[in-house]
Amino acid sequence: MNMAGDFPTQHYAEWRSAVNKALKGAPFEKKMVSRTYEEIALQPLYTRQDWPAMGDPSGFPGMQPFTRGFGASGVGAEGWCVRQEHVEPDLRVANAAILADLKGGVTSFLVRLDQAARSGFDPDRASPTLIGVDGVMAYARADFDLLMERVPLDSVPIALAAGSQFLSAAALLASLWQQRNVSRDQAKGAFNADPLGALATTGALPMPVEKSLAHMADLAAYTARNWPGVTAVGVDTTPYYEAGATESQDLACAIATGVAYLRAMTAAGLDVNTACQQISFTLPVGCDFFLSMAKLRAARKLWARVTESCAATPTAALIHARTTERMMTRYDPWVNMLRITTAACAAGLAGANSITMLPFDHALGQQSDFARRIARNSQIILREESSLTQVIDPAGGSWYVERLTEELAHAAWGVFQDIEKAGGMAAALCGGVLAEHMDSVWRVREKNIAHRSDPLTGLSEFPNIAETLPRHSSSTKREYLIEQARVTLPANRVAAAETLRGIQLGSITATVVAAIAKEATIGSISTVLTADAVHTRIQALPRRHFAESFEALRDAAVSYKTRTGTLPTIFLANLGPIAAHTVRATYAKNFFEAGGIQTLTNDGFIEADSCTSAFRDSGARIAILCSSDALYEKYVERMAPALKAAGCTLLFLAGHPGDKKKAYMEAGVDDFIFMGCNVLASLRTTLSHLGVTH
Repeated sequence: MNMAGDFPTQHYAEWRSAVNKALKGAPFEKKMVSRTYEEIALQPLYTRQDWPAMGDPSGFPGMQPFTRGFGASGVGAEGWCVRQEHVEPDLRVANAAILADLKGGVTSFLVRLDQAARSGFDPDRASPTLIGVDGVMAYARADFDLLMERVPLDSVPIALAAGSQFLSAAALLASLWQQRNVSRDQAKGAFNADPLGALATTGALPMPVEKSLAHMADLAAYTARNWPGVTAVGVDTTPYYEAGATESQDLACAIATGVAYLRAMTAAGLDVNTACQQISFTLPVGCDFFLSMAKLRAARKLWARVTESCAATPTAALIHARTTERMMTRYDPWVNMLRITTAACAAGLAGANSITMLPFDHALGQQSDFARRIARNSQIILREESSLTQVIDPAGGSWYVERLTEELAHAAWGVFQDIEKAGGMAAALCGGVLAEHMDSVWRVREKNIAHRSDPLTGLSEFPNIAETLPRHSSSTKREYLIEQARVTLPANRVAAAETLRGIQLGSITATVVAAIAKEATIGSISTVLTADAVHTRIQALPRRHFAESFEALRDAAVSYKTRTGTLPTIFLANLGPIAAHTVRATYAKNFFEAGGIQTLTNDGFIEADSCTSAFRDSGARIAILCSSDALYEKYVERMAPALKAAGCTLLFLAGHPGDKKKAYMEAGVDDFIFMGCNVLASLRTTLSHLGVTH
């Protein structure tokens, strides 16, 4: 069957000529071409000329530079690894959640230690503001034993997130494997030692950067000798991405960090191939579907170039994709299901080795059982019902995706070179170079969010101010957990940790593992290893969310309702019949409810008396005129003065006034809302006028 046989062959020049005719003189570049935040031009149409590598043998799946996947069969018939994160402080509750996840289809899990443990403190010496916050309260091997009760450690991969305490946390897990008689070939997982990532996140390391890198290298050497199925080093770009990095900046940070870790490991004596095998990458992915897909494909291409340049056997990056926090919203959190599913789908199609979908209620500071179930089931549906794993690199050969991948890789390589010129990743981070670059991009993004050029569904667009947010409360009191954690600390922890004094590089990890078996804890080990060490301190990278500015307005409106019993309101002064005012009335409703301001609507008015009477009855203090341009010319100069006389203290008009602006303002209109205006600024002004503190 020749579907195209009955149609003449068309050429790009002919298409372009037809488009130019339709544009009627408007610039093609302005109307038809969009740009990413790294200034990559996204064309409306791509052809085979946009993929110069077409026909190149290296374009086959699983071949260098691994753009099309890490292996010839892609992720294989079983698909990527479904990884769930666990941060519940209560060890028994967390254990129940882990077992439920494994029973429900999760194939690996990550344990994030609480802020106290990640800072190197046991609960009896930590501030209560750190204990049980954003992580599991596990400080000793007995805690890990309880956390992983009935978990098949000989078959389930386990990943850790321990911040600057990566060495102690890795030793806890390794010691537990030994206690449970898990063989060296059975253990699977990732210790995720990432000292530069910890520094970027918290702004602190308990020792100089060089010493922390040396500890990381020691852990890598120990892991390579003892646990062949485990990676010791994790490059997690979450702190850079959440600070506002573009996709290319995020990739550059990943590559630059990986290079810094390779240097540290080879300087400690590891051969370059072994060092490369010890690194895994965690890359955040957003809901820009094609950009996220291109990002992971570009990451493999970039890392292959790095390994080749280091005279190592060219290697595909081991990539764990994690749906990004910055796109999540607290209001209308159900929309987050769409965001995380889109991101996970892109990661799966791009060949990620493992994927974490954050629960849809993550931004609310909770992880309900229902939300975790939705997160894991969504991945299972993508893998098993949508059959995303049945095609190797589905994007391969797509002129658009291939070109975007190539351009993203080139942009990221340029940023990587700039980081290297600045002295490498540690120097760029400590010197504030990275923060400056991310700040400049964030200012542009903030402007686009404020103007709704970057819309946030369910918040800046189509808000639902009558929603009921999901709630989740722990049945266990936090004070009780803290007391229990303090009571159950091993009595021998200080003496066990003392065996670490004077230990030289090359045997630190093995000695820490032995100390753990003798009841040393994270806090006691940190005390010894950081004794007399000079702390490293920098300005931590900020954690930014796309929704933060609009959510601040919604928070203010909710607080206002708590005080007064009602949300702030605005009266829709609809003019003329429904057909004339409904479009702009709907626009005004969407506009003001994005700031938590309830809109009071009606079927429209043609008489000033009925309009002002309805306004007084509404109890509102502000109003907006909504109608067509033709009816504005007929009614505004009568309605505006009448509304002002009726007590309206702030009067808007929906639509761009054009040359009528002066006349309408003289009639009493104070401001105008229209497509392209600064929505955020208008909402802030309105709430301030109503006495709502934001």
